[in-house]
This record gives sequence, structure tokens and C-alpha cells, in this order.
Amino acid sequence: MPGIWETNMNFSLRSRNLFKTLAVMLALALPTALVISSADARVGGGGSSGSRGSRTYSAPPPTTTAPGSASQFNRTYTQPGAGMNSAAAAPARGGLFGRAGGFMGGLAAGFLGAGLLGMLFGGGLFGGLGGLSSILGLIIQIVLVVLVVRLAMSWWQRRHAPQAAYANANADAGAAPGPQANQRSGLAGGLGGFGFGANANNAPLEIKPDDYEAFERLLGEVQAAWSNEDVAKLHTLATPEMVSYFEQDLAQNRARNVVNKVTDVKLLQGDLAEAWREGETDYATVALRFALTDKTLDRNSGTLVAGSEQPGEVTEVWTFARRPGSGWELSAIQQTN
Repeated sequence: MPGIWETNMNFSLRSRNLFKTLAVMLALALPTALVISSADARVGGGGSSGSRGSRTYSAPPPTTTAPGSASQFNRTYTQPGAGMNSAAAAPARGGLFGRAGGFMGGLAAGFLGAGLLGMLFGGGLFGGLGGLSSILGLIIQIVLVVLVVRLAMSWWQRRHAPQAAYANANADAGAAPGPQANQRSGLAGGLGGFGFGANANNAPLEIKPDDYEAFERLLGEVQAAWSNEDVAKLHTLATPEMVSYFEQDLAQNRARNVVNKVTDVKLLQGDLAEAWREGETDYATVALRFALTDKTLDRNSGTLVAGSEQPGEVTEVWTFARRPGSGWELSAIQQTN
């Protein structure tokens, strides 16, 4: 009998050590799997963030530079039907799994953290009931985490589904004069001419050459301030909403002990999608195709962690806002499909 007990105890110890090792591997691998891909480390995180006033939930018209559709926003303060002015004053908050946290983000993290710590220190869901019970506890904990994540993701997708305004975007775009199509490089060519946005509820806005120059300048200055992690400078270039997203992304980089550097930014082509006025705020949405070198470095050693030393090309849709007595500032970034 002692031999049988000894055998069972050895098996239990081996099983427990095996699952402890697996738990450690999961704990180390999960944060890496959840972070943004290295190709999307640039300003805005390769996502769609910000607000376009009352058109936040309407798709910008396609242009020569961005003939496909623009992605809907996955980070925005604007609620359906709300305007930019009320959105800009909204407090910073994360979504369900937003970078600022959020209720379900903390809940899922709590489940995961408690489960992994329980497995590491011998507790678990059925801690102390023997090897088989420990295995069952581990499986049940993993299933619970998966279920919570799936439910949360489903909720997130429903919450950010396109609204009715998005469905009417084609009709709005059809009523507007076509975007300024031009294949020449630079804003002097690609954004040449005057653009007029059209919407029955918004006044059209004339975009002049000086405005195009401001858009091109902001493209470079925002990328430079982001690379330098200069939040004070970003406050002079973008809306408070966009700066709050930048701060969240920069904090995430600091937590990972990395810094993202975007250099050699050069506009290759651009054109106007639409421009309009809401109350005292002017808006202009432009499609931009630009070259850049995007790399992520270790803060201590400067070693390349992600990205490349070689330049690449990106096409995004940027929206700029201007209020009385101030210049243009970045109000939104959208990815293209």
C-alpha cells in the first residue's frame, strides 16, 4: 500500500509541476498575443479613432487615394447623433477592452489573474483535491476565461456596429460633388483644387491651398511628436480626444518598455473626401498615402523589437477640425479597407 500511495503522489506532483509550467507559459504569452501587431505600432495604433462630428457614424466618400471604404471607429467619444463639441468634452474612458481598462477588461483580467495565480501556487478552482481535481480545475478555469472573452467580444462588436447613418452614407456621398481626384504626389497635386462637402444638415466648406498645406504639415508634426512622446506638443496638434488615445498608447508602450519611432514621413498622394461646417466648427476629411519608417525599439538597449529599418507605405483617412480663432487639428484617424 505505501508503494501505491507513493506512486499516486509522484504522479500528482508531476502533473502539478507540468501544469504550473503551462500556466507560466500562458502568463508570458498572453500579453504578447494581446498587444497591437508590430506593423500597427505607428501613431493611432493602426486602428480607427476619434470623431467626425455628426458624421462620425457615416462613411467618408471614397477617393482616388483611398478607393475602398474607411473602417468604422473602434475608439470614439461620440454617440450616434452627437456632435464633435459635446464629444470633445467627454471624459476619457476605455471601451469594453479599451486601453484605459473598462469594466469587462478588469473582470476578464481578474478571472485570468486569479486562475493563473491559483495554478501557480497550488490553489486553482479545485485546489487541494488531488491531481485529477487540479486538472479539472485548470480546464474549467480556461473554459470560463474563454467564455468571458467571447461574450465580451460579442458585446463589443454589437456596441460598435454601424448605425443607420452609416447605411445612408452612399446616399450622402452621391449628393456631394466627387472627391478631388488627382494622381500627382504631394498635397499641392493630390489635394489640389477646392473641395466642397455636401450634407443637407451641414453647410459646405471651401478648402483652400493654405488648408492643404496645413494638413500636410500636421501629418509630419503629429508623427514627430508621437515618436518623441511629446504629449504637450500633441495637445497643440490634435483634439483632446485624440490626445487621450495617444496617451493611452504611449503608456502601453512604456509598460512594455519599448518606444515607437516613426521617421522619414513623406506624403505621396492625397485628396479630399469631404469638407463641411457644423455650428462654429469646420471639418475636412482627407485620404493620405504616405511613406514612413516604422520601428519599435527597446527603451534600454535601443534594439529593434518590431517593425523595420526599411520604409513602407500606409494609406489612412484623416479628419481635421478647426474652431474659431485656432488652426486645424487632428480629429480622427481611420484605416482603409
